[in-house]
Amino acid sequence: MKAVVIKEYGGPEVLVVEEVLKPTIKEDEVLIQVKAAGINRPHIIQRQGKYPAPVGVVQNIPGLEVSGVVVEKGNNVQNIEIGDRVIALVSGGGYAEYVNAHFGSVIPMPIGLSYEDGAALPETIYTVWHNLFQRGNLKAGQSVLIHGGAGGIGATAIQMSKLYGAKVITTVSTKEKEDFVLSLGVDLVINYRTTSFDEFLQGYQVDVVLDFVGGEYFNRNINVLKEDGHLIYINAMKGAKVELNLLKMMQKRLTITGSTLRNRSSDFKMELTDQIVKKVLPFIEEGNLKANIYKEFAFNDASKAHELMESGDFLGKLVLVF
Repeated sequence: MKAVVIKEYGGPEVLVVEEVLKPTIKEDEVLIQVKAAGINRPHIIQRQGKYPAPVGVVQNIPGLEVSGVVVEKGNNVQNIEIGDRVIALVSGGGYAEYVNAHFGSVIPMPIGLSYEDGAALPETIYTVWHNLFQRGNLKAGQSVLIHGGAGGIGATAIQMSKLYGAKVITTVSTKEKEDFVLSLGVDLVINYRTTSFDEFLQGYQVDVVLDFVGGEYFNRNINVLKEDGHLIYINAMKGAKVELNLLKMMQKRLTITGSTLRNRSSDFKMELTDQIVKKVLPFIEEGNLKANIYKEFAFNDASKAHELMESGDFLGKLVLVF
């Protein structure tokens, strides 16, 4: 099969298309003929050599979310048949014509959903549901600050928060991104290049903060949280080591948490998939939760897709098409 391979660690130019062996499947896996694959920031970090795939997963082919058709199934696979159109969360190898996936991380493709839109959803909906709603305990009537609302995770987090009745505040960097997040229904948008979000929110504190920045945002996030608030991390692009005032955390009774999905067990992902099917999939089927694709790339243009993602000059999601 053809696959987008990391030839060596480095910039976007190290991504090349090569002929590689098609994956073999285990008894609890399916083989998916990939129609499209979502592009995510962890792929950039993996390409740079800073985010290796879990043990047992192909190391030199990125890709964490795909859409496609099931062409093989193991003997222990349940509720999935050969020929089914599906979307799937995978631990790696998604930038390829075929990828293997544990059946517990595979979801039937909603009727009417394109392969491109389908490929743009798994990583974002799993990440947002687990972090905002399970770890952050976000509820109707509460307020949430979502950093980077114009990106893939941010756009999904905004939509899901609004669908569940929360008040949403987000940060962006340009007027174009302001307009985009307002179209998604945010209640308040802050341009972080011109306005300090914590100073802007003085006197108005939030219940939950979802952050991928880290670094100097850490204590600024704590400042804008209400008592019993939740601070949730899904990345730390500007620094993973921070200083915490324990007294302030204790006085506010804060919960500080975070997670990565890639290295979690198949059983955990199966339970999470069950929640996604019950709590999120209906919104997709009704057309109320959208993928918001900014641009599609042919798979042999993966390096161009990575260049665009690293520039930050896009809205929503980027997708590779096979």
